[in-house]
Amino acid sequence: MKVIIKSGIRALLINPNVIAIARNLLRPFPALEEEARVWVYLFKKYTFRASHVSLLAESHRARPKVIPEKHQLLVDISGLILRDVHTGVHRVVRSLLQELLCHPPTGYAVEAVYVDVTGQLRYARKFVNSVMGEPQLDLEEPPVPIHSGDIFFCPDLLLDYPFATLSIMQRNGLRIVFTVYDIIGLSNARLFPRAYELAFTDWFAGVMSVADSIVCDSRAVADEVKAWLEDHPGQRTRPLPIGYFHLGADIEASRPTQGSEGEGAEVLAACQSRPTLLMVGTVEPRKGHAQALAAVESLWKDGVQINLVIIGKEGWRTQHLARQLRRHPERNRRLFWLEKASDALLMQLYAQSTALLAASYAEGFGLPLIEAARQGLPIIARDIPVFHEVAGDFAFYFPNTDSVALADSLRQWFRLYAEGKAPPSRDMPTLTWAQSTQQLLQVILENDWYTTYQPADARETTGAE
Repeated sequence: MKVIIKSGIRALLINPNVIAIARNLLRPFPALEEEARVWVYLFKKYTFRASHVSLLAESHRARPKVIPEKHQLLVDISGLILRDVHTGVHRVVRSLLQELLCHPPTGYAVEAVYVDVTGQLRYARKFVNSVMGEPQLDLEEPPVPIHSGDIFFCPDLLLDYPFATLSIMQRNGLRIVFTVYDIIGLSNARLFPRAYELAFTDWFAGVMSVADSIVCDSRAVADEVKAWLEDHPGQRTRPLPIGYFHLGADIEASRPTQGSEGEGAEVLAACQSRPTLLMVGTVEPRKGHAQALAAVESLWKDGVQINLVIIGKEGWRTQHLARQLRRHPERNRRLFWLEKASDALLMQLYAQSTALLAASYAEGFGLPLIEAARQGLPIIARDIPVFHEVAGDFAFYFPNTDSVALADSLRQWFRLYAEGKAPPSRDMPTLTWAQSTQQLLQVILENDWYTTYQPADARETTGAE
């Protein structure tokens, strides 16, 4: 009965319709909304993490007697199963999973897995059937048996993950690898609601407690994680191999969403009539939309005829900006905000816009940069380390300061563009998802680690020897 009740509550808390209703009710009260998020997180934390350790320990005490021909590569998609938004991390998870299922590494059987409401790790066979376009059968999803040499790889982000499950399986020889896309929730917590800060801090601590190694989506993030651990020596008490890989740029390989007939006709027509700056990503403080809008408004005031097109749903702490965008006098004239654009429309806008404006203050990678470059769309990016790593000399960088400096940089870029001197992106090195997956496997399976975090005690021991 408890399991049924928990399942029902969990279903309500992650139901998109319930979430949308709650957000609409709380939108006029930003402080109350943030407080509600904190209480919901704490409720989930202490309810869904209620200890099933003894039950799980009993179920994994006896190792399976049948030794399989191949080791398992278990790809955790727990967050994706709960809610697939088709963008960001979920696009990465889907793309990697598809590549691994279609092209499993030699000697491994690839299996998608997820944790259920009791914390049990199960095979995600129904979801795999849907992803692979196979018939939707009433498939069983039994608990996952663990053999020594199996690898658990989590490319997903489920903030209330039951790490105790993995700790028990680890004793049976499971090797655990997590993906860390960024640590902005630790290093720039002011950019997030308090609930996310709490949840991400707990998630990161859980990863540090069980992971045998981690992979990041950029060298910049790998460096940030190592530096953060060195500044917080109690967070990890044993060495941690850290690798990184870059993401894929071919949206078409990630089962892109399709829109309705005529979707985006108005904005596509506007792209034909005047130069267009395209911003891609959830509207939230760290993405820099407010500063970008202020800069573009400055250009409009000077008579510069350009469009600003924003692709991305409304995120947290954006009530004022969302109201400003929806009520803006240039809305659907020179300012367009598409909250539910399909991947098909996004690819059209990459092809027909004048430049991508990447204004994020902090990122783990920056998928829009490589997706834009694949379409040959010029890139105007904030001067932050990860954008230099991803785009190199194939982007125009603006100072990480204020809207006045951004407006000046945009004027400079348009002058360069008119003279044919703006940095082109077409020759920027990018990977397909197939190549990205192979780069990932080289790190995990061939131990091609970029660096290793050594706790102070380990460093002192090594030095003494």
